Amino acid sequence: MAVFTDVTPQEAAGLLNEYDLGNFKSLHGIKAGIENSNFYLTTTKGKWVLTVFERLREDQLPFYLKLTRHLEDKGISVSAPVPTRDGRLHSNIHGKPCSIAPCIPGITEENPTVGACEEMGILLAKMHLAVKDFPLKQENTKGLNFWLESLPLLKPYIPADLFELLEKEVNYQAQLQTTPKYKALESGAVHADLFRNNSLIVVDGIDEHISGVIDFYFACNAPFLYDLAVTINDWCVNLENGKFIKEKAQALLGGYASVRPLTEKEHELWQDMLSAAALRFWVSRLYDFYLPRQASLLKPHDPSHFERILKLRRFEEPSELPWVSTE
Repeated sequence: MAVFTDVTPQEAAGLLNEYDLGNFKSLHGIKAGIENSNFYLTTTKGKWVLTVFERLREDQLPFYLKLTRHLEDKGISVSAPVPTRDGRLHSNIHGKPCSIAPCIPGITEENPTVGACEEMGILLAKMHLAVKDFPLKQENTKGLNFWLESLPLLKPYIPADLFELLEKEVNYQAQLQTTPKYKALESGAVHADLFRNNSLIVVDGIDEHISGVIDFYFACNAPFLYDLAVTINDWCVNLENGKFIKEKAQALLGGYASVRPLTEKEHELWQDMLSAAALRFWVSRLYDFYLPRQASLLKPHDPSHFERILKLRRFEEPSELPWVSTE
C-alpha cells in the first residue's frame, strides 16, 4: 500500500455516488506497502479502504476480487470488495480501476504471540481448503518469469558474489519447477504475500486473535506449500537475523497441519519452498530498491533482510528446519 495516484476528497465523494456506503466524511492516504494506492475512506456508514490499482488492468481484476468474495462466502475473514449499486466489484477513478472494501478491525503486529502464529496457521489452511472449487487462474506475477526477467536488470547494481548466488538460486528453482515432484504438489489460488502487515490482530489483554486478512493483490495459483513458506518466513523469524523462532514456527505449522495435514512428499520439498519464498521477496525488493517507481509516502523495503533469509534456508541442514510429524 502506498500513494502513487492522489485522490482528492471531492473525487472520493463523487465515487461514493456509485455505492451505497453513505456520505463522504474523510480520506487519508495509507503509507504502508509498495504496489497500489490505498486510502482510508470514512463515510457516514463506516470506515473503508479505497484501493486504486496502479498496474493491474480491468481484465486482470476478476481473479483478485472474486477470490476474496469466494473466501468470504466460505466464512474466511477477508476484506472483500463491496459491490457498486449495479453489482460491479470495481469502479474507476483517474482512468484507473479501483475498489472499496471494509476496513477490518484490529492492528498489524510486528511481534505476534505464539498463539497468534498458531491461529494464522489454522486460518491459512482453511483458506487453502476453501479455494479447491475456485475456478479462476492467475500466474504468479512475482514468480519465475519475473525472476528471470529481473536478473539482467539487477546485475549492474549488486556485487558479483551476490549476483552469483541470486542467479544460481533462480536457475535451481527454474529446473525444480519442471520436475514431477514439484508438479505433484497440491496447489490452488493462494495469497502469496501473507506477511504480518497483511493481517490484522485484535488484542484482548495478553491474548491476540487474528481478525482478518487483507491485500490479495499478489495472489496467484501456486503450491499451497509455497504459500505456507511465504507466511512462516515472515511470521516466525527473528527480524534482526532472519532465523526461525522455533516455538512460533512450530505453532504455525501445528495449527496449519491440524486443518490440512502435511505430507512426506511436501516435507521433501520444504527447504526448496522456503528458499523460493525468500528468493521471491529478495528479487522484488532488489528491484524496488534499485529500479523504484515514484510515489508519495513510499519507502522501499531493505533487500538484505531476504538475502539473509535465503542464505539461511538454502544452506541450513534440512533436519534443522521446523516441521510437523506426517505419520
